[in-house]
Amino acid sequence: MSRDISIYVHIPFCERKCLYCDFLSFGAGKEQIDGYFDALLKEIKTASKVYKDRVVQTVFFGGGTPSFPEGKKICDTLRAIKTEFTLSPECEVSIEVNPASAIYDKLVSFKEAGFNRLSIGAQSLNDEELKKLGRLHDSRMFFETFENARRAGFDNINIDVMSALPDQSLSSYMETLKKVVDLGPEHISAYSLIIEDGTPFYDMDLKLPDEDTDRAMYHETKRYLNEHDYHRYEISNYARDVSAENAGDGPFYGTYECAHNKVYWQRGNYLGLGLGAASMVDNVRWSNTRDMSRYVESASDMSALRENLEKLSLQSQMEEFMFLGLRLVSGVSTERFKQLFSQDITDVYGDVIEMYVKSGHLEIASVNSVGGLASTTYLRLTDAGLDVSNTIMADFLL
Repeated sequence: MSRDISIYVHIPFCERKCLYCDFLSFGAGKEQIDGYFDALLKEIKTASKVYKDRVVQTVFFGGGTPSFPEGKKICDTLRAIKTEFTLSPECEVSIEVNPASAIYDKLVSFKEAGFNRLSIGAQSLNDEELKKLGRLHDSRMFFETFENARRAGFDNINIDVMSALPDQSLSSYMETLKKVVDLGPEHISAYSLIIEDGTPFYDMDLKLPDEDTDRAMYHETKRYLNEHDYHRYEISNYARDVSAENAGDGPFYGTYECAHNKVYWQRGNYLGLGLGAASMVDNVRWSNTRDMSRYVESASDMSALRENLEKLSLQSQMEEFMFLGLRLVSGVSTERFKQLFSQDITDVYGDVIEMYVKSGHLEIASVNSVGGLASTTYLRLTDAGLDVSNTIMADFLL
């Protein structure tokens, strides 16, 4: 069983919640923010005693808006993690930032504290579209943030973009995507807007792109990013390869794919710290309380923080292995399936695999290891399969 672990830190604060957002986030004053970070430091110290024998491979600060609170709070939190846990020398340390709050001095402090990957929430570079989303920034602020991030020394930057926005056309979406590519970020996440129940958008009369336009945006994203040397490694995520001159620098070997997110898709161990944060370690899943008062009061007592504790059954483990792993373009290893579950993948999923291989939605590929001394067999979605992935993944539920 792997002794590696990843850490997710939830920063729930935002200056203002976007109209489409259904994440656990909200505004807060200085007193509440100070109390939260004090509690977070207590949870870090308590958790480190339990997982002191684990080696941390990735750290990810998400939200909310981690760039909204005072920069020192974020930096002190990362320094506490580096003190209390054992981080691998190649540890990927990411933070999400919003252009409205990621000022230059704050970005410099993040880099000095040890963050080596930045994710900027652009969503769109059309100012009218940004207003309709309820975003606080405009395109000018985004370009300034990207330039400041480079000046601060960040050489691994992701940019988030969204398609299928209210009143968005294919041409306006592609204009955003082209401007993003022109900047040369190392990674691009390109998502289609999903209207979630409980968000302001859910109750609004929105003029959304029709299905044909939505699909055109999806296909043009694949085409355009591939033409500009961004390889798709997950349904919505694209990365550049590390250039030869940079191949030996830092923790990024060969590719700028997000190592932290791959932990989720490959069912690695991850520990969630902070309000409402989710964890899965050794096939046990739980989440922290979403009640702020309870979190602050119980931060030193992990049993009091945890909710929805579940030991995953063998069936649930196999299901997750398939429907998460198939999100990756590389697919799932048939050898790894047998190693984990002591069964051949075809004994469990033979009928569904045969059906989708015959239809051209799945394929079986043999991939050589480095040096070509051994090969691994992968089951992966074809391009046609990736286009209808949700339908296919549902058929891997036992």
